[in-house]
Amino acid sequence: MKKIEHIGIAVKNLESSNALFEKLLGTAHYKVEEVASEGVSTSFFKSGPNKIELLEATNANSPVAKFIEKRGEGIHHIAFDVEDIVAEMERLKAEGFVLLNEKPKKGADNKLVCFVHPKSSNGVLIELCQEIS
Repeated sequence: MKKIEHIGIAVKNLESSNALFEKLLGTAHYKVEEVASEGVSTSFFKSGPNKIELLEATNANSPVAKFIEKRGEGIHHIAFDVEDIVAEMERLKAEGFVLLNEKPKKGADNKLVCFVHPKSSNGVLIELCQEIS
């Protein structure tokens, strides 16, 4: 894993949360994108070299909707940038981690993604991200 790619924050309302984070970070979001496969709309902010991803559920059955229902708004996941997502998935499986998907899938911000089940990582949902070339 090369670095933290972004921190994902589950929000109830993307529009009002964008306004809040614009005030907090002193900068506007640079991208809004829907990821239909995950049932979310996302908004990205940059703060120095770091990124924050806000996630709003687009349907009541999405993982983010379920997360907010159980835990409320807040940090949803930490994403790590990886060089080779397939190799990293194989390494983590060999180490005993439980992956939420068997193959990488298209995520937001031009990335291939895979999630590590929080039960195998001390309650933290981990996302692996590889830039799509």
